[in-house]
Amino acid sequence: MTEYDLLVFALYLGAVLLLTRPLGAYIARVYQGEATLAGRLLGPIERFLYRLLGTRESEEMHWTTYARSFLLFNLLGFLAVYGLQRLQAVLPLDSDRAVAVTPDLAFNTAASFVSNTNWQSYSGEVALGYLVQMAGLTVQNFVSAAGGMAVLAAFVRGLVRHTSRGVGNFWVDLVRGILYILLPLSVVFALLLVSQGVVQTLHRSEVANLVQPVQSAGGGAVSEQTIAVGPAASQIAVKQLGTNGGGFFGTNSAHPFENPTPVSNFLELLAILLIPASLTYTFGRMVRDQRQGWVLFAVMTVLFVAVLSVNTWAETRGNPTLESAGVAHAASTEQPGGNMEGKEVRNGPAMSALWATATTAASSGSVDSMHDSLMPLAGMGAMWLMQLGEVVYGGVGSGLYGMLAFVIVAVFVAGLMVGRTPEYLGKKVETYEMKMAALIVLIPPITVLVGTALAVSVPGAREAVLNPGPHGFSEVLYAFSSAGNNNGSAFAGLSSNTPFYNTTLGIAMLVGRYWLALPALAIAGSFAAKKKVPPSAGTLPTHTPLFAAWLLAVVVIVGALSFLPALTLGPIVEQLLIQ
Repeated sequence: MTEYDLLVFALYLGAVLLLTRPLGAYIARVYQGEATLAGRLLGPIERFLYRLLGTRESEEMHWTTYARSFLLFNLLGFLAVYGLQRLQAVLPLDSDRAVAVTPDLAFNTAASFVSNTNWQSYSGEVALGYLVQMAGLTVQNFVSAAGGMAVLAAFVRGLVRHTSRGVGNFWVDLVRGILYILLPLSVVFALLLVSQGVVQTLHRSEVANLVQPVQSAGGGAVSEQTIAVGPAASQIAVKQLGTNGGGFFGTNSAHPFENPTPVSNFLELLAILLIPASLTYTFGRMVRDQRQGWVLFAVMTVLFVAVLSVNTWAETRGNPTLESAGVAHAASTEQPGGNMEGKEVRNGPAMSALWATATTAASSGSVDSMHDSLMPLAGMGAMWLMQLGEVVYGGVGSGLYGMLAFVIVAVFVAGLMVGRTPEYLGKKVETYEMKMAALIVLIPPITVLVGTALAVSVPGAREAVLNPGPHGFSEVLYAFSSAGNNNGSAFAGLSSNTPFYNTTLGIAMLVGRYWLALPALAIAGSFAAKKKVPPSAGTLPTHTPLFAAWLLAVVVIVGALSFLPALTLGPIVEQLLIQ
């Protein structure tokens, strides 16, 4: 690891910390309906959209109504994306090669983008036309991210309100999330990316003459190359900001048209954590106790830095097998050193490890290297961040309400240990809330482990694994960890574009999104209806370093107990074998 890498790491973490407060405060003002500059400029559009949706800004919803609206909107989005893929051969703005997507792949892609997962079993520049990329995938990048933030806003209102039936209005929260948060940030980021050379055009593929003609597999001479272009920058901006991750091109942010320069690389990395980290400050502002938000931010950051350290060490150390064969791994002026398998030379192992850590911590799933080529320990670090439930910053909205479920579990267990009724932010944590929190914590591991067990048991599914032994098992485990926790990145080495994987992974993505969002809304409704309990001598303070350490322990213990046996069969065995 070079001094340059250390400097970039420090600048990156410093930028995240520096921007957390101002952006978090702004987001809190948006969801609390306070005046903002964007509100004065875009207010007429907001009010027009309310009239179009048939709702009013002041109209409150019970959590069940909020949940029905959320599910209905997502169902319509699913049907739209599915229909666009099936009909794209006859749609306008088509690219050169787009044909109708098969039913199982269309189902998988629709489930992926509507659930904010953005798992891709296809190569975007080959399989999808421009209209599907823009009207289908890019639109879902906005609305799926806004939907996650809307659920979080309802959750926080449930903690703040007392003896109330309402948790807000889904349509209002959705519109505000898109109009005042995601859209302005995406416009700015898209322009910055275009300035760095990211493509944004409706022109069809470009044809370039090769400097040196080559021979094809059939023996003929090849003198031209077809270069795919398209409206990429607009999709990439929101894919990063909304922790979506689905790339315009098949190689995602390793493609020079998606990520051409060190500046674009830094900006895209920053965009991954920008909103999820800022939402911790939003939480503190909305519950009127900023210390609560900083505790969550601190726990997330400690976990992030710990996994980043392991991943970077593993990647910059290199492969022991190659080292024993006499291959030089040390960084020098002639080579970046470390494990360069599956990586862009311009990024190197340290920057690739940073991206792999950020994208799996924040439910983004975008990549700038081949995760299948990570060293076993680094691959395990990426998997484990997802397996924690994507709560280390996590997806926009979903990451924080997932962490708050862990908070409820931590408060409840601590209350049992000291023999006191557990409370959080003036609300008693009782049986109902604990059951809902348990669902949020336990459903992702169940989905991942059951899906993995099924995949390694079905003969046809086993044949899709292209690598033998523990690494092949890791590929399957990674795929279901990614789908069940709405991440979207992949280990590759797995022929996932099959009816079995398209169907099972699609189901895992839907379960990982909605079976967590609904319990979160149920907790919000339950807390909102409760009376506020004044703090007493028996109240457990949840803003102290002691509680932060306890919460950290609960998150780690649950993650370790859930997945340690599976990780032992995969990356841990593989690491021992290459020593």
